[in-house]
Amino acid sequence: MPEHAILEGYISVEAALKARSRPIHALMLADDRWEARALRLEQAARQAGAQVLRKPRAEIDALAQGTTHGGVLAMVGDRRFMPLEDLAHAVERPFIVMLDGIEDPFNFGSAVRSLYAAGAHGLVLRARNWMSAAGTVARASAGASELIPVAVADDPQQAVRRFRARGLTIACATAERARPVYEADLTGPLFLLIGGEKRGVHKSLLQQADVRLRVPYGRAFPQALDTASATAALAFEIMRQRRSIDD
Repeated sequence: MPEHAILEGYISVEAALKARSRPIHALMLADDRWEARALRLEQAARQAGAQVLRKPRAEIDALAQGTTHGGVLAMVGDRRFMPLEDLAHAVERPFIVMLDGIEDPFNFGSAVRSLYAAGAHGLVLRARNWMSAAGTVARASAGASELIPVAVADDPQQAVRRFRARGLTIACATAERARPVYEADLTGPLFLLIGGEKRGVHKSLLQQADVRLRVPYGRAFPQALDTASATAALAFEIMRQRRSIDD
């Protein structure tokens, strides 16, 4: 069988099949799952050219990393990416985000979940092999990591150049000389860079930002938000502003 990662649970597998985000080599269903949802999943997998296997629950448990798979696993190939220039190319006011330097797959998946729910049109990542963490990321994102369009940039500078040429405002999340997110106009075409908790956004990128954004706190607190929480706060404020001018 080709090199594969494992997606676990209905939500992750259904998202991958719906988005056609990666090749599905095989679908494994517990031999006690015959409800309508399982049968629909089986049909979708066959239509996608995947092998469908019925296995005892114990065999599926042995392959799964978690305990919430519900008797559903999929052996999948690499995530499919689109060219950077094609990301949200047909969107009038694109909202594109680059997540850079997030090492924890749960945190990464949670951030992607918020971005997708808040309406982000695309995601930019550095080139790296997420195969070993694909299942964790898909579960943490509730399938959003499979549904959101993704492009890979060799480096963030490349992405900044491409999106600035397309007329997108370059925004960076940082606490250094930054405006509260609620005071910035984020209704236009936007490319938002969010760094990991350890290093944040690189200084060379901060120097190129059109706007620096921070999430203001309700009290004095010296600690930074985790990346997933900061991403959610930023993403939903951007959504709120855009909806306010669309209404």
